[in-house]
Amino acid sequence: WASVCFDESTFIAKACFGDTGYMLLISDLSGVWYESADAEAVGQRSKELNKRLTAHVSSVLQRLHGLLSPALAGQPHAATSFSCQRPAGGLSLRVRSELSGLPFYWDFRCRPAPVATVCRHLVRPLVRMSLALQHQVQELTSLLLRKDAEIEDYRESGATLSRDRLRTEPFQEETFLQNIMAESLPQICSAEDGHAFTSALPQLYMAVTLQEAKQ
Repeated sequence: WASVCFDESTFIAKACFGDTGYMLLISDLSGVWYESADAEAVGQRSKELNKRLTAHVSSVLQRLHGLLSPALAGQPHAATSFSCQRPAGGLSLRVRSELSGLPFYWDFRCRPAPVATVCRHLVRPLVRMSLALQHQVQELTSLLLRKDAEIEDYRESGATLSRDRLRTEPFQEETFLQNIMAESLPQICSAEDGHAFTSALPQLYMAVTLQEAKQ
């Protein structure tokens, strides 16, 4: 998943393109929409939207991949525009660009995603990501407590700091968790939902889903 902005609205989205079609998932964390289009559907829509353009389905798919992937990476083409509409419970992502020197138009016509799809691509991985992050916190807490014991042993042996500014207080797990709840949590919960997948979270998501695939 990647955080992306269309029409000043933030979303998370993921896409997969192949030689014979594509699949797009997009969510504002209030709803999840998707479209899966095979080669026949891509060819028909290309003719519908681009009457002056004659291009093989593979070329259309390559162009769509080349337009959407940079947008998901936060680097859309300067000559490409995206707009978003929500017709009758669905979501339409409209693309305006060029192909072979001619105007190129495309509509990703997404409909509400089935529950099974949402669970597979979003709910289940997020639960496992939460468990992985919890395990990381536990390991770091254990490491900090061992470090504190090591430092205390040095002090009892007569060691002193050469720079007093490096002195730290012993780690208190309960106090640390209380500070997270009081200080960090309000800031996290006030962030825009579409910015949910930032920092290292995409890498963690990929690791979790790859592990699930192996199992």
